[in-house]
Amino acid sequence: MQTHRWLRTPEGAAPRISYGADYNPDQWSREVWDDDVRLMKKAGVDVVSVAIFSWAKLQPAPGVWDFAWLDEVIDLMHANGIGVDLATATASPPPWLTMAHPEVLPVTAEGHVLSQGARQHWRPTSPVFREYALTVVEKLAERYGSHPGVVAWHVNNELGCHNAYDYSDDAAAAFRAWLADRYGDIAGLNHAWGTAFWSQAYGSFDEVLPPRLAASFPNPTQQLDFARFSSDALIDYLVAEREVLNRITPDVPVTTNFMITGGTRHADYAAMAKEIDFVSNDHYVTADRDELAFSAAITSGVAGHRPWFLMEHSTSAVNWQPVNRPKRAGELIRDSLTHVAHGADAVCFFQWRQSSAGAEKYHSAMVPHAGEDTRVYRDVVELGRILQGLGDVVGSDRDPAQVAILFDWQSWWGSELDSHPTELLEYRREALEWWTALANLGIRADVVPTDADLAGYRMVVAPVLYSVPEALADTLRAYATAGGHLVTTYFSGAVNEHDHAYLGGYPGAFRDLLGIRVEEFRPLFAGETVPLSIGTNGSLWSEPIDVVAGDVEVLATYEHEELGAAVTRRPAGTGSAAYVSTRLGLDGLAAILPELLSGAGVTSELPEALRSSVELVVRAGANGRVRFFINRTDDAVDLGGVATDFLYGSATLPPRGVAIARG
Repeated sequence: MQTHRWLRTPEGAAPRISYGADYNPDQWSREVWDDDVRLMKKAGVDVVSVAIFSWAKLQPAPGVWDFAWLDEVIDLMHANGIGVDLATATASPPPWLTMAHPEVLPVTAEGHVLSQGARQHWRPTSPVFREYALTVVEKLAERYGSHPGVVAWHVNNELGCHNAYDYSDDAAAAFRAWLADRYGDIAGLNHAWGTAFWSQAYGSFDEVLPPRLAASFPNPTQQLDFARFSSDALIDYLVAEREVLNRITPDVPVTTNFMITGGTRHADYAAMAKEIDFVSNDHYVTADRDELAFSAAITSGVAGHRPWFLMEHSTSAVNWQPVNRPKRAGELIRDSLTHVAHGADAVCFFQWRQSSAGAEKYHSAMVPHAGEDTRVYRDVVELGRILQGLGDVVGSDRDPAQVAILFDWQSWWGSELDSHPTELLEYRREALEWWTALANLGIRADVVPTDADLAGYRMVVAPVLYSVPEALADTLRAYATAGGHLVTTYFSGAVNEHDHAYLGGYPGAFRDLLGIRVEEFRPLFAGETVPLSIGTNGSLWSEPIDVVAGDVEVLATYEHEELGAAVTRRPAGTGSAAYVSTRLGLDGLAAILPELLSGAGVTSELPEALRSSVELVVRAGANGRVRFFINRTDDAVDLGGVATDFLYGSATLPPRGVAIARG
């Protein structure tokens, strides 16, 4: 990551948890703007993201520019103490551009050209698109870079949300160049891709294509490299916009909004975070109540535990799920404060005023269709009041936990490739279940990328760490032998960075460290389970483990005639290395985690009565430690004497409530 810089603070203003939304005044008549300002000030809004989808408004025709409306908006916001996170407006090109240059439109793996009419209808590798887009960026930077109301640059929007995987000729040319840089020569590529199989050997890079629709399974390393390339292409585009902004406006920090939420996996956000001044994220709640906190913890991890910007979330219902239910009482505030607990120093929604037309008119906003006399807007005002009282939190880092969960986009992409032992494996679900199981025991856990410093963690969990270069295997071995306690799972250490299987038996890169050997995987059918000696069942996966080292301790066994050890642990230097060979699920994790945690010397910071119902998150900075107590249940919870000096809330947590205390 570049040197951490934050939103520019307006002259004379005290640092605070910033609060606001995407603001789209170009969707409304001018007389609405003054009412927007009135309602923003009532709610305590101090930052808005502007011009995200305004290219067609700013440049209605080639060579024709209209900045008058944006001049007025930025001036209006600044005059009322509201900073502008100014977007570069490049997320969706106007119709005139795609009509004049249809070659900028993305192409699917099946060869279909995607049309304009929605959003993000552009190729990340298109030189034509880039020329037009960077002109817009340059115009905006020259016009507004010195405006005191602009507090940050917002590059594009949700890079790759709909156009990450482009299979066009532009993408093919860029993919070849990326491969040549990665492998040096075609012999290196042929080795990495194992092209001796199925007569796939290439004579030159000119013969290589993206993994378009094929008669059978495309080459797996080709697929993996295309995922890597597609992520890098988005990063390269981000850097292109950033360089224009830095050249013209070096004092204005640059960010872009990630999508660390649900199953979104098209970009390696740990890598992308290194190219911006501060991390921003968009998150939308799904059915799992803990997924929000897990995603916020991932965001904190890629941000290096420094403050980050919650760029988008929803006040209530969204519009893109099969059934879109509104949030219940308390959830707007709880969801927002959970992100703050995990490091967000800015809390923003999509969007300020609910649209009256377009594809997102049924997506909730800070000001709903029904206006200000609504539960949503009253909650918006209350949240603004709460955030203004959290001055002690501003600028603080997320306090390190005792346990870290490794989260690796390379393993996510690789473990879910086709032609594998099972197509039922869900990398993110396994990681989330470990996080939830730890939370159920009252254990705080960080979620960190594989290049994080692990030295301070008593236990590191590496679920489904499928792709393990030798350097990473060495890092984890050194961590364990130096006194750390490593836990890894089924389908970990299986392959190197080229998706080549480690020979000699599974779990490949970790076999010697763990003191076990597996000859064959034994995946389970959907709905099939295997009983375990700890009184629960494994699902999805099983393995007949051979214990080959005399100091391996068997913590759980399969109650199945073809299987033996299910969970093992072995001393390693002054630490240990444990292996879980099946998907334990929350019940199985609840049964085995106490033993693993005890062996690592990890204890809960919460009294036993609170451990399953309350999530504890801690931030620490110049003003000391601040603890967030988040009610994970629909019942009231009494914190007892755990905290007394409250910044918000009290010792009685209402259903879905939050309390924030010093100390």
